[in-house]
Amino acid sequence: MDRIIVEGGRTLSGEVQVSGAKNAALPILAASLLVDGWNTFYNVPELQDINTIGLLLEHLGAKVEKDGHTIKVDASGLCETEAPYDLVRRMRASVLVLGPLTARLKKARVSLPGGCAIGARPIDQHLRGLEMLGATVELSHGYVEVQAEKLRGADIYLDTPTVTGTENLMMAACLAEGVTILRNVAREPEIVALADLLNRMGGKVEGAGSPVLTITGVEALNPVEFSIIPDRIEAGTFMVAAALTEGNVLVKDAVPAHLQALISKLRLAGATVTEEHNGIRVQGKRPICSVDVKTLPHPGFPTDMQAQFMVLMTTAKGLSVIAETIFENRFIHVSELVRMGANISISQNSAVIRGVKHLSAAPVMATDLRASASLILAGLIAQGSTEIHRVYHIDRGYESIEQKFSQLGAAVRRVK
Repeated sequence: MDRIIVEGGRTLSGEVQVSGAKNAALPILAASLLVDGWNTFYNVPELQDINTIGLLLEHLGAKVEKDGHTIKVDASGLCETEAPYDLVRRMRASVLVLGPLTARLKKARVSLPGGCAIGARPIDQHLRGLEMLGATVELSHGYVEVQAEKLRGADIYLDTPTVTGTENLMMAACLAEGVTILRNVAREPEIVALADLLNRMGGKVEGAGSPVLTITGVEALNPVEFSIIPDRIEAGTFMVAAALTEGNVLVKDAVPAHLQALISKLRLAGATVTEEHNGIRVQGKRPICSVDVKTLPHPGFPTDMQAQFMVLMTTAKGLSVIAETIFENRFIHVSELVRMGANISISQNSAVIRGVKHLSAAPVMATDLRASASLILAGLIAQGSTEIHRVYHIDRGYESIEQKFSQLGAAVRRVK
């Protein structure tokens, strides 16, 4: 099993290119199931999760062609309605085929999802929404079974602004009869990207980026060419790395509008953040100021940046509190940071961080995707050589992360 070795104490400088957003690419690739004909997607990141959904699309009868960062999908031969456990267990985002299959083939059988161990992420909002659109839903032997003779528009209120739930219902509603109104929806940039794609295909989606979506169903959608937006979480990870190491880094193609909450907190921590024509520049300095953070749905501070920002606070001056309101088990990385000398205590859904002078290198174990990134960041400022185990998590969401850090002057390498 691969390991990543990080030698601490180097200042990062230079430019780093942000890859396409995994969390935008996955629903967009799933949306190709709604269409007959070849869709072409550009700027798709080369990640394990992308490979997994490609295998799932092929299993369902679609043709998939991959050439670097370009993926073509033709779902004209869509015939299979079951997404099996063996594929879905690798990545919970596989549940995104539920909406398109129900809309296109009027039935779907999808294994209940797996994914990172960061807390319960039920799909009850997806299922209740599909029922309101006219589908019947049953849970049997670990599978969700959905059938619908016809989907009809409905007025649906989501109890929580679930991202994948919003995406599934958007895709299903595009081929439903009549008008669907989705209330209290997720507002992430990835939702806006999916709406842009569906509209490009000939759908009628209004309100993306706001709490209410209005979707007017159409009879059919058309194949398109479409480019994936830059990954705001990868961008944010490099922005924190620059602030952490007193670096000077231009994060190319990072979109300021997608990162306002993080930018605000980095400035409060003492970093200089400048919006440039081709990205965001971050310059770090010491001492780092302590900053409190509370994770919230977009446009609030993203839960996917909580672990990375916590590392920044480990050597900040004073005391900071990070409250996690999205996932209940997302402090698993704390024990590994404590092994490296961090002073962190947990009380219910909050972590209290008392800044220390320095971190010390230690062997550590990654527990989920973003925790993996946080341990690399900790290794950048730790004294000595940090060895990170179970790094297969990081390959699900960061493309060539060791190469990108090395380009900035970090001593980060992968050991097979």
